[in-house]
Amino acid sequence: MTRANSIVQERPAGVVTARSAADVQEAVKYAVSADLPVAVQATGHAYTAAADGALLISTREMSEVTVDPVARTARVSAGVRADALIAAAAAHELAPINGAASTVGTVGFTLSGGLGPLGRSYGFAADNVRSFDLVTADGSLVTASPDEEPELFWGVRGSRGNLGVVTSLVTDLVPVTRLYGGGLYFDGASTAAVLSAYREWVSTVPDAMSSSFAMLRLPDFEFIPEPIRGKFVLHVRIAFTGSAADGEVLVAPLRAVAPALIDTVSEMPYTSVASIHNDPPDPGPFVERSGLLRELSPEVLSVLLEIAGPDVSAALTTVELRQLGGALGRTPVRPSAVGFRSAGFSLFVGTVGLPELVEPAHEVHGRLVEALSPWRVGGPFVSFLSGGDLAPEVVASAYEEGDYLRLRALKGVVDPGNVFRVNHNIPPA
Repeated sequence: MTRANSIVQERPAGVVTARSAADVQEAVKYAVSADLPVAVQATGHAYTAAADGALLISTREMSEVTVDPVARTARVSAGVRADALIAAAAAHELAPINGAASTVGTVGFTLSGGLGPLGRSYGFAADNVRSFDLVTADGSLVTASPDEEPELFWGVRGSRGNLGVVTSLVTDLVPVTRLYGGGLYFDGASTAAVLSAYREWVSTVPDAMSSSFAMLRLPDFEFIPEPIRGKFVLHVRIAFTGSAADGEVLVAPLRAVAPALIDTVSEMPYTSVASIHNDPPDPGPFVERSGLLRELSPEVLSVLLEIAGPDVSAALTTVELRQLGGALGRTPVRPSAVGFRSAGFSLFVGTVGLPELVEPAHEVHGRLVEALSPWRVGGPFVSFLSGGDLAPEVVASAYEEGDYLRLRALKGVVDPGNVFRVNHNIPPA
């Protein structure tokens, strides 16, 4: 199996390529009879536990998308990537709640909450799901919705595959066909000034404006545009669902701080949404950490600049903060296990590179996350849980305490043998 994150080298006991829900059922039944744990993979984008000794079910061949333009919904099979869903929805002048990268699997993204460029306008992907079909540990195929298996419906959204193998989901689509969006790339020397302006700016923008920034240490590779190649840059990302004229007025204060090395912020079709973050499309090795921050205070900026800024030599590729709030901060119509809605920003710290960089990366990641402890909310961000977040107490800290106890109780009902444990495991009560 090929993972999007090639840092993980797996040796499963066997691999099943599922093409239907019936295939998944048979695979789960076999695994239980053979006393094997079950691992599931669609794209392998997330860095999780290796499936050593497990039966690995690949769902990437389950690639059907059906759009209902009247109901504004899509039925999405387990292996569908974001780019396929975006294209199918766009044909009906609609859009899904997808992530920043087009190569991410829709189901896995949604089970982890799902934070994307439309988040402040429409919430997490998990907030927009209407139902799931999933195979539970006894091999049954069940439907979970607000009316059928409501407790399972609550728990599947946020528990990241702990409760079964989702074979399809039905999700809302939204009437978005275009954005005023893109990226502003600033020279490293302007980082402090731009971040100071950004901190004040985010307190003034409407929910229709989703934004983030990333401090990037870019390699000297030919495919990287010459103005930013081999440099430390600050990348400010913009996704505004309002008009281009209003967007230009909103972004003007950021453009006024310093000249951008590259400015791609403009009117764009929603089908180009992945160009905003411009994540690498090809597999590669990387390690990461995450968290949630209460606020973006001057003290937080000081910590970021001291440990990860342009004047520091560190084993860091990316330090990213995304503004939350808006619809992300409100209780959704369909509540889920995605908690800590009061957080103001998500934190992501990543390093891309060869295995010898893993230990230095872990050290600086940990130092940065620890230094930000006074402003953190909870533990790692459930949407960005990584392979370094596998300890039971770390997984527990990604959830609000009551939600975690509720998930353990639910797990004890639907998977008492912990068949689905090759993941960020929630043990059955």
